[in-house]
Order: sequence, then C-alpha cells, then structure tokens
Amino acid sequence: MSTIAESARIHPMAVVEDGATIGEGVKIGPFCHVGSHVILHANVELLSHAVVTGRTVIGKGTRIFPMAVVGGDPQSVHHGGEETTLTVGANCTIREGVTMNTGTADFGGQTIVGDNNLFLANSHVAHDCRVGNHVIMSNNVMLAGHVVIEDRVILGGGSAVHQFTRVGRHAFVGGLSAVSYDVIPYGMLNGNPGLLSGLNVVGMTRAGVDRAVIHRVRRAYKSIFEGTGSVRENAAAIREEYADCEPVVHILDFIAADSDRALSSPTRGQKG
Repeated sequence: MSTIAESARIHPMAVVEDGATIGEGVKIGPFCHVGSHVILHANVELLSHAVVTGRTVIGKGTRIFPMAVVGGDPQSVHHGGEETTLTVGANCTIREGVTMNTGTADFGGQTIVGDNNLFLANSHVAHDCRVGNHVIMSNNVMLAGHVVIEDRVILGGGSAVHQFTRVGRHAFVGGLSAVSYDVIPYGMLNGNPGLLSGLNVVGMTRAGVDRAVIHRVRRAYKSIFEGTGSVRENAAAIREEYADCEPVVHILDFIAADSDRALSSPTRGQKG
C-alpha cells in the first residue's frame, strides 16, 4: 500500500503504483509514472512524462523534467534482475531525457548521486556510479559504469567517461572530451583522446581559493608532471613540502589511491 502525504499533489493522469512513498509537498505532473518501490522525499517535483522506477530514493527538493527515466535497470549483460538501488540526493535538477540506472549486484548494487547537482538534457549516469555534490553534467554527457565523480566537477557537453574512471574534485572536462584515464582534482582535461591541459584556475577562483594557494598548486602540478621521475614518484617526493596546502594534498592523495585506471597527463594517449 502506498504512503502518500496529505500535502502531495498528484495529477489524476499520473500513475503512482501501490507501495510508493510520497512525501510532504511532492508534486507529480500528468503522465508521470512512479514505481512501487520508489521513495520521493519532501518537495520533490516531477514534471509531465517523468518516470521514476526501481528501488529508487529521490532527495528533498529535487526536480525531474519530462522524459527523464530515473531508476531503470542497469545496462549490463551481467544484470540478472537483482533488486539493486539508486539514491539521488537533495536539490538536484534532472533535465529532459536524463537517464540514471540502479547498481549491479556484483559491485554492491548501489548507484549513488549526491546533493545540489545539475544534470542537463540527455545526460546519463550508469550503474554503480558515485557522483558527489554540486556537480554539473552538461547536455549529452555519458558516464559509463563504476565512474566516480567528486564534488564540484563540471563536465562539458558531449563528453564521455570510461568505466571505472575517477574525476577529482573541482576538475573541468571540456566538451566532447573522451575521459579514458583518471583526472586529478583541480585538473582541466580536453580533447579526444583527453589530455590534461593544466589546472581549472577559473573554478578554483570561483570556489574562493586564494591566489597565493593557486600559485602553489601550479608549482606542485609542474613538479608532478614535469619532474624526472614517474608521476607517482614525483608526487610522493613533494608531499612533505606541500603538507600545509590542502588542494595539493587532495591531488597527492588522489594520485596515491588505488585505481583501476591510469592517470591522465599532458601526454598520455597523445598520438605520435
């Protein structure tokens, strides 16, 4: 049996299946479809023709626009119909035609999206992804399975991220870029193949990072990618020098962490 708050407004031409939980102030427009295992928290709004299905939880204040399909089965040949989940945080905007899938049983069964994110038209979040907070995915951005997008990343229109790839906080990925390898925090990646082209200084400035700190991050970046050793060796060598610089520590920790993918660099994947 559904649990529907008294203040919820459901258009008579919408379908809310038995078992759904509909919170206070929720608005469900005409021709929407809400599945039986869906939870919509307070003040969620579904405009017309939106579909929320599967074992999906939508955080308070999130808006879902027409033709979006949120909570569909993972697009994986290994999915056998297991009851996996999708969790979307608060105050997200999910525009027209966006698709988000639940997880796969072999990898914990969870796709998780954070708060205050903007997903523009026809962008896609695949199974088992982890998307942080304040992320912007522009039109037609594609995340393959198991991708990790950290906080305040911006992904330009038409960019595609390879499965199991990580994109660090405050990174910027240019439009139509192919992200085949991990992108460091505060990095800027462009092209196909995607090459690291420096730091997202505009994003750092907008985030309130002090100019002197930005200069230190630039020096660290140069030491990491232009030093005589490998990237990991260069990063380890400067850790003590930059122990008091939080953005650099974010970069060093990201480089040191285990990953299924190599690191993007100014040259990796560049054709002869």
